[in-house]
Order: sequence, then structure tokens, then C-alpha cells
Amino acid sequence: MTARATAAPAAAPGAGAPQGTASRDAVPNAEATGRRVEEVLEHLAGRDREASAAAEELVRLLMDFYGAGLARIMHLVSSGTEDGGPRPALLSDELVTSLLVLHDLHPEDTTARIGRALDSVRRQHPADVVEFDAESGELRLRAGDGGGCGCPSTNQQARQAVEATVSCFAPEVTSVRWEVPGDRAEPALLQISRRPPTADTAP
Repeated sequence: MTARATAAPAAAPGAGAPQGTASRDAVPNAEATGRRVEEVLEHLAGRDREASAAAEELVRLLMDFYGAGLARIMHLVSSGTEDGGPRPALLSDELVTSLLVLHDLHPEDTTARIGRALDSVRRQHPADVVEFDAESGELRLRAGDGGGCGCPSTNQQARQAVEATVSCFAPEVTSVRWEVPGDRAEPALLQISRRPPTADTAP
């Protein structure tokens, strides 16, 4: 099997299964998958050079993405020294998490993954969850005190960094709305006046 004919196993049909009838429980076969990808690329090359080039680029992108993910998994598994084993490190890693979520394999729910995302950037860009609407996908965040200069450009870069991390850990989040200080409810102002005269102090 050539490098050109390598594709992501998760997207490949099972070995021996007829085209278009791949079972979700079937175990992918690297050799059979490679042959099928080679056939598709050659078919496209004979019909449309532009489409063939785009397909080959897609295969390379997938190889790079999954290759980096596998390398990251092996690194975390081999270097994991925590009591819980490599699992905490794997679930806290942005690249590994994106792969698990992509294939609906991540064991944590959306709220937990949003929390992990914010924890991973809290040292540089502190932010807290105000509310997450699962139906609309909107996440409301409140920026914490990061000790920055408060410049608009700095704030914007920090927010973009937070949003990018959240999108990797929780792609269910379709939009992020930031609370500004003016949106926060102010405490009620107490009006202090003289105490009304009592029977003992009345003239």
C-alpha cells in the first residue's frame, strides 16, 4: 500500500464488505482500505484532473491530522504517570479530544468538555461559564481578571484564543457571547435616612 492510498481508518469501509454496505461494527482493514482509496483516486484522475488533485490533497490532510493525533496519543500514553493512568492527560489534550469528539467517542458531556477547555487556558486567559444553551449552541462567558493591560486588541486576542480552544473541546458550541461589566446586575443601592422618632424621643 502506498502513502497515496492511505486514508483515515475511521472513515473506511470494513474489509470484505460490499461497497456501500459497510457495517459500523466491521473492523477496517488497512490494505483493503488503501486499495479502495487508490481505485477512487485513479478513477478521478481519468475523469477530472482538478477533482483528482483535490482528492489527493484531502487524503494528505486526513493523514496528517490522524497521524498527529496518533502520535500525540502514543506520547501521552507512554509518558502518563498520574494515578489515573493516561486517561486524564488524553481527555485534557486538545488534539486527542477533537478526534474523540469527531467520532462521538469522548466519554464526557458538553458541559464537562467546556470546563476542560477553559481550564486549559485559564492561566493565560481566565474565563467563566455564565450559561450554555444546548438547543441554540450559544455559550455565554464572563472574562476573568487576567492582569492584562485592558487594551481592546489584547482582549480580542484573548477571547479568540478561548473560543478556538472551546471549539476543539466542544464543537457543539456554535456561538460565544461575552458578558461585559455593564451587563452585570448592580447591587441595590441602600437609601440611608434618619430613623423616625420613637415614643421616647418624640417632643
